[in-house]
Formats: sequence, structure tokens, C-alpha cells
Amino acid sequence: MPDIALLYPKDLAPEDLAQLRSVKEVGRFSALRTVAALILREMSTTYGRSPGGYIWVILEPVLGIGLLVAIFSSGFRSPPLGSNFALFYATGLLSMFMFTTTAAKVSQTVNYSRQLLNYPRVTLMDAILARFILNVLTQMVIMVIVLGCILMFTETRSTFHLDRILSSIAMAASLGLGIGLLLCTLISQHPIWQTVWSVLTRPLILISGVIILHETLPQPYSGWLDWNPLVHVSGQMRLAFYYSYRAEYLDVRYVYLVALTCGVLGLFFLRSYYRNMMEK
Repeated sequence: MPDIALLYPKDLAPEDLAQLRSVKEVGRFSALRTVAALILREMSTTYGRSPGGYIWVILEPVLGIGLLVAIFSSGFRSPPLGSNFALFYATGLLSMFMFTTTAAKVSQTVNYSRQLLNYPRVTLMDAILARFILNVLTQMVIMVIVLGCILMFTETRSTFHLDRILSSIAMAASLGLGIGLLLCTLISQHPIWQTVWSVLTRPLILISGVIILHETLPQPYSGWLDWNPLVHVSGQMRLAFYYSYRAEYLDVRYVYLVALTCGVLGLFFLRSYYRNMMEK
């Protein structure tokens, strides 16, 4: 009878219903505390142990953008959009970094947190959310620093739309989460997938609209790139900074559909093979 009563809270006495609600609130608060503790642990272990850990996280995209600017500014008079090389490559590279780092962090959740997952208070979703939230916040800070410096210290002749920037960030983060969930089981079960994924992501800078603008490619190559969701992510980011840019190929729903499909499949595999992964 008590179990049946819990299924139908409207049949409970007022004092029992209040107690049930308090238990649920305590459970939610406990889950938030767990996620916050995992985020602090991730910060200290990932960035706190190496000298200048946080500085290198920021220097990586800065050096990448600087290298691209140095190479292409020597051979071309102007970028494919606008007149500022740094802004053009930053809008493509930073959104791609948001995706790649999110997918990498989420995919390694089981391997990274295997010992912690043996504690009853720590669930797999807590660990995934902690790594996801910390990485997204870190990449957003990097975006603010890099784009802010470019807009303040160089001549860009550009304004920005915050809603489109946030939309691009959400698209990249959702896609990284979905693919990261799908990779999590594959990498935990078969580590060779880590190498496979590393090889597959190397040409992304060439086929995701970071260096080569989608509109500059002839058919059928530009049509093939439409299937790459990162092309839509970088297109949305560039819409935020270039008022004359149209990005007629952009399909936000397609990106979220890919992210949702991969995420659902990833959660299904995690639920099916979680016990096997923990026994390794």
C-alpha cells in the first residue's frame, strides 16, 4: 500500500504529502551539491595541477587564430567575409572548439570518473553534467576574452548580436553533448574509438566553414557540406558579426535533430552497457 500511495500523491494526507515534497527537495539539493563538487574537482585536477593550466586553455585558441591570421594574411588581401582576418577565423574556430572540447570531455566521463561512480551518491548523469557545464562555461569565457580583444584592439567595422552568439553556443554545446554521449560507451568499451574519433575530427577545420566559406564552394561540394552540422554552427556565429551575411543554407533545427538523435542513442547505450563499463 505505501508504494501505491506514492504513485498517487493526491490520495496522501496533507502532512504525508508535505513530507514527500521535502524529501524530493532534499534529493534535488543533494544532486546539485554533487554536481558542484564534481565541477570543483574537475577544475582542480584538470587545470590546477599543471603550471599555468588556465592560461594554456586561453592561449590555445589565441595561438590557433594567430597562426591562421599570419598564414592567410600573407597570401590574401582580405578574408572571405569583412576586412579583419582575426574576427573571421575566430568566429569559426571558437564555435568549433566549443563542439570538439565538449564532445571530448563528455566522452571520457566514465574513464575519468570511474572510481567516483562507485559511490552511491554520485551518478553517471552527475558526472556528465559536471564535465559538460564546466567545459561550456570555460569555452564561453574564452570566447568573451578572444572576441572582446579583437573588437577592442583591431579595426573590425563590425557589430554583434548577442542572441545569435548564444544560439551558436547552444547549438555547438548541444551537438558536443549528444555526440559525446554516443562516444562515451564506444570509448569506454573499445578504446580504439578514441583514436578513430581523433582522426575523424582533424579535417573539421577545413570542412566546417572555419577557413573556407560555404558560399565560395561550387556544387556539389557545398551541398555535401550541408550535412555537416558544424557548418550551420559557424554560420550562425558569423551571422552575429556580419550584418550583410545571409547564410541561406543555415538550418538550426537540423543541428538540434542530430544532437538529439545522438544523445538518445548515447543514453540508450549507456543504460544498456553501464554495468559492463564499470566492471572493466
